Amino acid sequence: MGIAAGTIGQTLLAGQAAGAAASAIGSFYGARSQQISARGAAAIADINAGQSELAAQQELARGNAQVAAVTMRAGQVKGAQRAALAANGVDLGVGSAAETLTSTDIQKEEDINTITANAVRAAWGQRMQATNFTNEALTKRASADSISPGMAGFTSLLGGATQVASSWYTLNKAGVFNTSKGA
Repeated sequence: MGIAAGTIGQTLLAGQAAGAAASAIGSFYGARSQQISARGAAAIADINAGQSELAAQQELARGNAQVAAVTMRAGQVKGAQRAALAANGVDLGVGSAAETLTSTDIQKEEDINTITANAVRAAWGQRMQATNFTNEALTKRASADSISPGMAGFTSLLGGATQVASSWYTLNKAGVFNTSKGA
């Protein structure tokens, strides 16, 4: 075989070793990129969870404002009813006058209950969404924590070193590195 074959064999092994090193570096940075991406996705999910919680609070505040408006309108209606009944000399505490005023109160309570229930439902939906985003963030962080760039690079390097060793063994067994002139 001779010196030329030995040099070619060494060049081949050096190329394989360089390829193994480049692959290990690529594996390290690829895993690092996945890790950074997962952490970024977790941060975005945290932001979305916060926005959903704010939306839930806005739904409750909107419901409270609507309850205040209904209460004010009902008070105005009841005041007008009382004034009209009293102007006509009707006793407000008995009979149809009392029933009319009570009916106004009942209608007000029904409206308040409906508004409150709707606000609570809307807030609950937003809070469920916030919970989903929080769970997504937890999952993304767990995924990021499970990625080990160092281990990915080491595993790749170990696989490449195994290939280089196998090639060296095969070439050596074939006598490529035998530099004796008699061969």
